[in-house]
This record gives sequence, C-alpha cells and structure tokens, in this order.
Amino acid sequence: MRLIFAAAVVCYGMVLPVVGQAETLADALIAAYKSSNLLAQNQAVLRAADEDEGAAFASLLPVLQYTASKSVTELSTLPGAQIDSETQRLTASLTLYAGGRGRNGVAIAREAVLATRVGLISVEQQVLLNAVSAYVTVGLRAEIVGLRESNTRLIAKQLRAAQDRFDVGEVTRTDVSLAEARLAAAQAGLAAAQGELSIAREVYKAAIGAYPANLKNLPKLPSLPKSLEEARAIAQAGHPSILQAQAQVKISDLQVKVAQGGFLPSVSAQVSLSEDLGTGTETTVTSLSLNQTLYAGGGQASALRKVLAQKEGAVAGQLQAAIQVDEALGRAWAVLAVSNASVVAGAAQIEAAQKAFDGVSEEANLGSRTTLDVLNSEQELLTARASKLEAEANRYVGVYQVLAAMGRLTAEKLNLGIPTYDVEAYYNFAKNAPPVFFSPTKQGASLDRIGKKTGN
Repeated sequence: MRLIFAAAVVCYGMVLPVVGQAETLADALIAAYKSSNLLAQNQAVLRAADEDEGAAFASLLPVLQYTASKSVTELSTLPGAQIDSETQRLTASLTLYAGGRGRNGVAIAREAVLATRVGLISVEQQVLLNAVSAYVTVGLRAEIVGLRESNTRLIAKQLRAAQDRFDVGEVTRTDVSLAEARLAAAQAGLAAAQGELSIAREVYKAAIGAYPANLKNLPKLPSLPKSLEEARAIAQAGHPSILQAQAQVKISDLQVKVAQGGFLPSVSAQVSLSEDLGTGTETTVTSLSLNQTLYAGGGQASALRKVLAQKEGAVAGQLQAAIQVDEALGRAWAVLAVSNASVVAGAAQIEAAQKAFDGVSEEANLGSRTTLDVLNSEQELLTARASKLEAEANRYVGVYQVLAAMGRLTAEKLNLGIPTYDVEAYYNFAKNAPPVFFSPTKQGASLDRIGKKTGN
C-alpha cells in the first residue's frame, strides 16, 4: 500500500483545501483516544463505580445526625394558654455486627470497580481499532479512485482510437459502441469509488473527530507472537472479557456470603444527646439493639437460592468468555493468514494481467485482436490491482484485529506517548467516601486536581 496515501493526498486536493501538517496513523489514534465520547462515557461509568465502593465503605462508619424542633401546644382547658417547647438532639449510631454483610458489600463494590476498569479497556480497544480501520480505509478508497480515474482516461483514449479506426474503415460501429459502453461503465465505477471515499471520510470523522487531511504512509506494523498458541496464551491471561468474567465470579461469590449473612443477627449501638431549651433539661440515652429475622415467608431462602444460581451462571460465563476469546483470536489469525496469501497472489495476478494487457494491446495494433479484447484485458488488470489493494488494507487492519483479540490494542501497548486516563486517581479519592463534593472534570482528574477542587 505504498501509493495509497500519496493518492489520498491527491484526491483530497480535488475535494478539500489541504490544511495542517501531514497526519500519521499515530496522530489519528491519539486524536481518536482524546476525542472519543464513548471513552468519556465509560470513564464516567467507572467513576460512578468508584463511588459505589465509597458508599459501601460509608455504611461501616458511624452516622451522626442533628435534629432541632419547636412545638406549640394550646391548652383547651385554659383558653389562650399554650406551652412552647424547643429541643435539639444529636444522635450517633453505628452497626457493630451484620453477619459480614457490610464488609462483603465493600468487597463486592471493589470487584465491580475492577470489572468496570477492564470493561473500559474493551471500549478503548474498539475505539483504537475503529481509528485504524478508518485511516486505512480512507487511503484505500483514495487509491481506488485513482485507479478508476486512470481506467476512465485509458478507456476514453481507446474510444478515440476506435473512432479514428472506424473513420478509416478499419473497425465497425460495433467496436465504437463497445468502447462507448465500457467508458460509461468506467465513469459509473469512478462515481461509485468517489462516493465510497466520501463515506470513508465520514467514518473517519466519526472515529477520529475530524476529517482527514494529509495522510502519511502507513508505518511499520506492530509485531505479533510467532504462533497462534503463543497469542492464545497471552489472550487467556489478560483479555478484558476474561478478566471481567473473573471479576463477576468473585462478585457472585461475595453476594452468596451477603445472602448467608442475612440469616444472622445484626447488632447496632446508638447514643443520643438531647436538650430542652425551655427548661434546660439535658438527656443522654445510650442503647444497644439486636435484630434477628425469625420468619420472612421464605424470602431470605429464596434470595440465597437466587445468588447461588447467579454464581453458577457467572462461572459458566467465565468459561464461555474464554471460549469466545479463543474463537475470536483464531478467526482473526486465520483472516490475517488469508490476507497475507491474497497479497502474494495479487502481486502475481497483477504481473500476469499487465503482461496480458500489453500483449493484447500490441496484437490489437497489428489487427489480430479486437477492441473488446483490449477492453476486457484492461478490466482484468484494473480488477487485479484493486483486489491487491483491498488485500493489503485487510492485512494491515488484520494485524490490529489480532492485537485486539489478544487484549493488547491499547494506547499504552501501542506506545502512543500520551497521558491516558488514570483509573487510580479518582478511585483513591472516592474509596473512603470523603464528605466533600466536586464536579469531576472531563476525562478524569489527577489526584492533585481533585485535592485542589475539594480543598483537601
């Protein structure tokens, strides 16, 4: 695909003013990462999950409440007489024991955070893969436009030659009509190719955030494992789908413990300080309570059976996730192998088609070949060139598809050299449920910025 992006620049010059510097694939990937609303959406989902752990942690801490009240009581036995009462109360309460439900609730929230994090990696992979595909496709479609333009010019030249030969009686009107029909078909093919390029530009904008300008040649492809077995081992050890399924199994196991804890009693303590402002009377009440559900119509047993079933489903889901990852990687590996073979075969096909076209054209000049023979030979050469370009584009994108199937298509693994979303910054702020509020910035915030906003 050495000529693809040079042709892309030419094509852009026909439809758009060239602005800015040349754009590399790395530039496009960085722009896609920074401008992706899908990533921003899922980063916000992760921050919400961080807050769930903070809320679960807060349930283990004391609750302090203040109440102030004022009441007026009118006495019916003494018209016009009333009793005013003003009180204030400060109450502290704490759950001392709940069968492990609070502690396990925090652990569930933490596993949910980890699951959401690897889910964010899956989204990042899709964003970057879409960007690679869009970048390569724009170049491919531009090169196809170039081929179609060349083909149209050549057929127009052949039409003029057929007309000249008809004028001197060397060929019949049929030859001229054949050339006219083939030129019309070539013009239709060119229009279709230009339409596909326009569509590719729109896809590029959606994936990367702006229309393509000067696209540079594709860089060297990232390396892949030497064998499918090695790639599978990497995928099974770290693919986001598998890690997310593993976290779900841990969550379901903890949910079973929470349901089992529902059969146990809970113990809570409360201290209440109150003052009657009218009389100055101060009251302190200390209480310790134990709650035990003796009968709930089978609801607790049903809840336990439900989470046990969910755990079985999570275990099966983990096994299925491993199978799906393995299948997707095997399919991507096979597609890449087919693309490699197609590129090799395409080169041989172009060489043979070029020789055939040259020979048929020479024989036509000598009168031993018809105009139709020349047109057919030209069409075969065009088809061969287009097929090879398609195969090269598929091979290039195929490498990144294999990386995604392995779970390795991330900004960090691609060494894009940009700051990526820090999953720890907001988590470390929120996990202990600080009693402050702030509005998180887009794309997350560093811990220093969080501290500045909250006054910590």
